[in-house]
Amino acid sequence: MQIGRVLSLIAIAMAVLAAWLVPAPALASSDRQTSSAPSCHAASDLNTSLADMMKSRDWTCADSDRRASDPVAWLRFDRAAWIGEERPRYFYTRNARHSAITLAAIDTGGAVRMRAYREDDGRTFAAGPVFALALPEITEQTKTLMVRIERPHSIPLLTEARLTNNLDNAEWSQLDMMLIALVVGMLVLPLLFDISFFVVLRERFIMIHAAMVVSMMIYVLFASGLISAFVTLPVAVLAIVAPLVWALGMGLSLFFFTAFVERDAQSRVMRRLTLAAAWWTLIVPSFFALQLHATQAFDDRGYFLAFLPAMAIIPASLAEAIYRGSQAARFLAVAWLPILLAAFERFARGVGLYTGPSTLDQLIYMAAAFEVIVISVAIAYRFLNLRRERDAALMEAETHERLSERDPLTGLMNRRAVEDRFDSLRAQGFDTFALIDLDRFKQINDRFGHQVGDQTLISCANAIRGGEDRDEVAVRLGGEEFVVLLRGENTLARAEKLRQAIPLRIAREVEGLDRVVTASMGLIEIPHDASAMMDFAQLYARADKLLYEAKATGRNRTTYERLKLFNTPPAPRPRAATGKAA
Repeated sequence: MQIGRVLSLIAIAMAVLAAWLVPAPALASSDRQTSSAPSCHAASDLNTSLADMMKSRDWTCADSDRRASDPVAWLRFDRAAWIGEERPRYFYTRNARHSAITLAAIDTGGAVRMRAYREDDGRTFAAGPVFALALPEITEQTKTLMVRIERPHSIPLLTEARLTNNLDNAEWSQLDMMLIALVVGMLVLPLLFDISFFVVLRERFIMIHAAMVVSMMIYVLFASGLISAFVTLPVAVLAIVAPLVWALGMGLSLFFFTAFVERDAQSRVMRRLTLAAAWWTLIVPSFFALQLHATQAFDDRGYFLAFLPAMAIIPASLAEAIYRGSQAARFLAVAWLPILLAAFERFARGVGLYTGPSTLDQLIYMAAAFEVIVISVAIAYRFLNLRRERDAALMEAETHERLSERDPLTGLMNRRAVEDRFDSLRAQGFDTFALIDLDRFKQINDRFGHQVGDQTLISCANAIRGGEDRDEVAVRLGGEEFVVLLRGENTLARAEKLRQAIPLRIAREVEGLDRVVTASMGLIEIPHDASAMMDFAQLYARADKLLYEAKATGRNRTTYERLKLFNTPPAPRPRAATGKAA
C-alpha cells in the first residue's frame, strides 16, 4: 500500500474519531449543571487569617488572574451562585499537590463552621482527575463558603474547584470514564505489536515506542482518575505520577523521532537539538512534576514552560525531515498533529491563559491513543521496509560471500574457501587429496595467448568438476593448479579417471591448439583417524612433493601415497610411488 493511501485512511479515521468523541464533553457538561463554581478568588501569605479575608476587598470576581505561585489561595462560593435547590455537601477539585485545605461555612449572623484537611485526607474517585472533601454543615443561614488552600501547586486546582450535593454529579460521567477505559484498552494492541516486531527485528526505535505506549497508558490511567476505579491512591501520588509520566513520554517521543526516521532525514544540527530537547524534557519537567513544597512558588508554571523547547523542536524536526523526503516523518506528522494541538490547549489552561472544563482533557487522551495507533501503523510500514532492506542486504552479502569463495574464471571453489571448510569436509569423509597440475601450461600462454590459456583452464575445471557427484569437490588453487577431494570407494581410480579426462575435454572444447594438454597428479589417501593430525597446508605440501615426482618421472602420470597410523614411529623406508601412463 502506498504511503499516501495509508495517510488518507488515517486522516479519515481521525475525522470519524473526532466527530464521535468531541461532542461528548460538551453534552456531558451541559446536561449536568449540578455543581457550583467559585464566585471570587484571592491570594495571600501564610499569616492571613479567615477573619482578615472576610473583611478584605482584594477579591477578584472575574474568571482571570488565578495564580498557583502564592503561599495561600482563597476561593469564595456565594450562596447566590449556588446551582440547584439542595444544599452542597462536598467540595471537589482537580488532583494536585497542596499542603492543607480549610473549608469555612459562614452564616448570615456571623457563625462560622470549619473543617480542616491535610493533603492525605482527600478522597479520590473515578469521575475525572478529582478528589473530594466533605463540607462543614451548610444551613439555611449559610451565605458563603470560603476555601483556604495552602501551598497550591496547580492553577486547575483553583479553576476546576466545585461544590456539589452528590459526588455522582461530578463533572465526568460514566460514559466519559468508559471512553477513557476504551482508550487504555486501545493502547494494549500497539504494545503487543511492538513486542512481536522486536522479536523479529531488534530495532531500538521499537523498544522506545513500547516505552512510549506504556507511559501513555499510565498517563491516561492517572491523569483521568480512572485508576481510582481499581485502587485508592493518595492525592499526592495521582498528582505526581500523571505529569511525571507525561514528561517521560514526551522525552521518549523525541528519542523515538531520531531513531525512527531515516538516517538522512535530519541534519546534524537538528539531530543534536532534538536529542538535547529530549534530555531536557526528561529531566527538567520531571523535576517540576514532583511538586516539592520548596518549589511551590514556581513549579507549576515552570513545568509547562519547560515543555516549550520540545514543542518548538518537534514541528521544526518534522518540517525538515519531510522536506528531505522522509516517509517516516509524514506518518509522525499525522500522528503528532492532534496531540500537539491538545498539548497546546492544555498548556494554555495550565498556565492560566484561560479557564476551561476538565473534560477538555479527554481530547488529549484521545489524541494520545490516536498517536500511538498511527505510529504503530508507521512502525509496521517501516518494519516491512527494513525487513525488505535487510533481506536484500543479506542476499547481497551471501552473493558476495559466494563470489569471494569462488574462482572467477572457472567457478570452482578457491583456496580460501576450501581451507575454511577443510575440517568440515574431512569430518564428512573426504579422505583423498588429489593435487593436479597441467603439464607445460606456460608454453600454451606463450604460444597461443592468454585467452586460449584461460579457455584451457576452464575446460580443465569442467573435466574435474564432478557434475552431480557429491563425493567429489573440485578446487582451483591458482594458476594451472587444482585440487580434487574425494570420498567413498575406489577414490584412486576415480581420481585417475578425472585426470585422464582432462586432455580429452581440452581437445574437444579449446580451438587453435595443435598439441595434447596433459596433467600430472600427486594423490594422498588419508586414514580417517588422521584427520586431527594433518591440516590442509600439511597435506598440500605432501601432495606437492608427490606431484613433483610425477613431473620428474615424465609428466602425464599420477604418484600416490596411502598414509598409515602407527603406535610407534616406523623405521625409515623408501617412498612408495607408482607411475601410471595416461
